[in-house]
Amino acid sequence: MAPFIVLFFTFMMFSVIGFFELPLNEWQTSLRLAIALMFTFTAMAHWGKSRSDLIKMVPPSLPNPTFIVSVTGILEIIGAIGLLIPITSRIASICLALLLIVMFPANIRAAKNSIKIGEKLSASLLPRTLLQFIFITVLFLVAM
Repeated sequence: MAPFIVLFFTFMMFSVIGFFELPLNEWQTSLRLAIALMFTFTAMAHWGKSRSDLIKMVPPSLPNPTFIVSVTGILEIIGAIGLLIPITSRIASICLALLLIVMFPANIRAAKNSIKIGEKLSASLLPRTLLQFIFITVLFLVAM
């Protein structure tokens, strides 16, 4: 839920007050900046206090969960940077949407096994699925 909050409030902030005098009257620019910040925020968890919880989310059929968590964090950062560069924002959006789809089995595992992330119990599968749908939709809108 925290990534959604980051996405929503930063989108509202960029839409209302502007950011470094960019043409933020265009909702797509505000959305692109907000989703880039959201992915930067989520990437931080890959090396923060929640790292061990993210490692537990990786399905056991996959090798080296520690490496997978590190790589997905790096990909989120690269994707966030790509979103900020107009010439790469479309491909970054597509790649991040694919990354969310590939990582979804970890969300299913977290929901089914009630894995805690940080101090909080993992959300059930329906809210997690809805959030993934929202994030992928936002990436689609940014890619247009």
